[in-house]
Amino acid sequence: MNVLIFGATGMVGQRVLRECLLDPDVERVTSIGRRATGGATPKLRELVHADLWNYSSIEKDLSGFDACFFCLGVTSAGIKEADYERVTYGIAVAAAQTLARLNPRMTFVFVSGAGTDSSEKGRIMWARVKGKTENAILRLPFKGAYAFRPGVIQPLHGIRSRTTAYNVGYALLRPLLPILRWAFPGQILTTGQIGRAMLRVARSGGPKRILEAKDINAL
Repeated sequence: MNVLIFGATGMVGQRVLRECLLDPDVERVTSIGRRATGGATPKLRELVHADLWNYSSIEKDLSGFDACFFCLGVTSAGIKEADYERVTYGIAVAAAQTLARLNPRMTFVFVSGAGTDSSEKGRIMWARVKGKTENAILRLPFKGAYAFRPGVIQPLHGIRSRTTAYNVGYALLRPLLPILRWAFPGQILTTGQIGRAMLRVARSGGPKRILEAKDINAL
């Protein structure tokens, strides 16, 4: 299986990349982003590409993939809706449209979030934009397209978010995680669980197209 990863330097993307590199069924991994991950392995190819809204200049490098794991994202804190939509919706849909045309047999997995608003009409800005993005991707003619909606994510193996506030929150939550896992079974996911679940969906499909935390946990 040949896999393409967007956002491989982020908290979720780092672990997804690690799971892909460890999986013997994955023959080739290509990461694409504005900066390289710094990983050095023959299995990994890194495409540094500045304009994530336009892929015409690198289309020759975007064919022959079985799966795409789209883990790229930004926080909505302190950002206007138009700017948040330009990144969250604009980049994801531009990439997905290009890949659907070049790889119609591909499985595309978009990392969304718990509470996403599929109606696109709710009061919460980020949820509307995520919902609009999910809907656009799920309409594309992929072999399979899925939206993952994790809630609380526990980073492992020294992986850290690039958002300082998230790191502070994770540090504060760490002592409470055993209690939270007991109180809310299946709702708290590790970065490793998400990565392995993505690979399972790419290989065998998922039980439904929008997967909440409990669905991801069950994979």
